[in-house]
Amino acid sequence: MKTNKIIKLLPALLLLLLLVWGCQDFHPWPSTVTFEPKADEERSKTTDVPKRFQEPGSQGSTVVESAMELSAKYAKLSDEASSLREKVQNLTTENNRLKEQLADTETRLRKAEKELTESSDLLVQMRIELNNWKVDILGFRNEMRDAQKVQLEAMLKILNALGAEVKTELADVNNTLADSNTTPPSEPNQPKSGEPNV
Repeated sequence: MKTNKIIKLLPALLLLLLLVWGCQDFHPWPSTVTFEPKADEERSKTTDVPKRFQEPGSQGSTVVESAMELSAKYAKLSDEASSLREKVQNLTTENNRLKEQLADTETRLRKAEKELTESSDLLVQMRIELNNWKVDILGFRNEMRDAQKVQLEAMLKILNALGAEVKTELADVNNTLADSNTTPPSEPNQPKSGEPNV
């Protein structure tokens, strides 16, 4: 609020200063000193020196006109400054919003990384359990084969003890079952080729 009052009073103060300065009789050189240039070139140089410091539009202007021009420039610059302040404020709010969004994204990223490592660990455990299950199944299959082999041997012994004739084919099949992973042989009461079905 205070700066706004100062900004409004500044052009009026500047105008007053220019009016006071323009009303005084200002003589930069003493009246006794005279200066005469030696040649036409020096005359043109000396006349150009004061023109260097004047703006092109203000050659024939009075103090009041120059004060008005300066106040217009000041108003234009103050408008530019206010627009720049507004841009800075907008950029600051945008920056704060982006910082909050970045913080939120980082927390979600950390959570996703944590879930990914947990699921990876779970997958490794499941693979280990699956491999253990396969080993158990293979071991159980081997145990079943061994049990079937023992049962067949026991049956052969029982049949021998009862006095039944055991064909050598069954003994050979028994040995091949123990050595390979084939299915058990067909049952002996199936008809052989050339025998009629009963």
